[in-house]
Amino acid sequence: MGNPMSVNLLKAGYSMRVYNSTKGKTENLVKQGARWCESPAEVAADSDIVITCVTDTPDVEKVMLGDNGVVESAREGLICIDASTISPVVTKQIAEKLAEKGVSYLDAPISGGEVGAVEGKLSIMVGGDKEIFEKIKPVLKVIGKTITYCGETGNGQITKLANQIMVIHTLMSVAEGLAFAEKSGLNLNTTIDVTSAGAAGSHSLKSLGPKIAAGDFKPAFMVDLQQKDLQLVLEYAKQVHQPLPGTTLVHKLLTKLQEQGRGKDGTQALIDVIRAMADKKAE
Repeated sequence: MGNPMSVNLLKAGYSMRVYNSTKGKTENLVKQGARWCESPAEVAADSDIVITCVTDTPDVEKVMLGDNGVVESAREGLICIDASTISPVVTKQIAEKLAEKGVSYLDAPISGGEVGAVEGKLSIMVGGDKEIFEKIKPVLKVIGKTITYCGETGNGQITKLANQIMVIHTLMSVAEGLAFAEKSGLNLNTTIDVTSAGAAGSHSLKSLGPKIAAGDFKPAFMVDLQQKDLQLVLEYAKQVHQPLPGTTLVHKLLTKLQEQGRGKDGTQALIDVIRAMADKKAE
């Protein structure tokens, strides 16, 4: 996600310093004019805005606050934007630490997948100081189509977690509906075409339905990453005392895929767990 976002920023004329723990992943950016740095600290030392897009909460903590992290070279007035999906609680802690050095921090998780990142049409949910948000909005408009201010620090992350709840329930409905259609002898492609045009239509059905019909489990979004997000959802839901029975169920079903060594498959592989339930009952 971070790579195509960076490409769009370079195309828009922004100068860029880049860092990745795997240097080779930035080769295309360097060829397009970005300057490679040896650490997040080196990136921050010569930047007005630092954007992070990494996998999980500990990764953001390391980049921002760890050895050779942003905090080591950050100067007053620096703006940090985190596009990762991480813990809202830790987001606030990071923001507080950076504020001690006069650094502003916005949580700005993204939704829209790799296609959205490539096309610059991501949905971006932003938490933090509103004045800082307005200041950096032109930058966000390069990488996103829908940029929404969600309120105080952490609210961007909470909004993203709500998004993930709704996404996974939609995926569950697609997996159950297509498993039902398949078991009943329907043609899956015909079923997808007609239901996509009606009230059941959704992005998940239109994008993942044909993959299910074709037996294609290559990831648009990996099971392991979905599980990471759902774990964040369930942890925060516990803190705010909100039961999420459906989300808990899907989390358990996806765990079965991980136990089968399928954590790198796309989330559409959920249908195989639903199919297996029918096979087990038939026994």
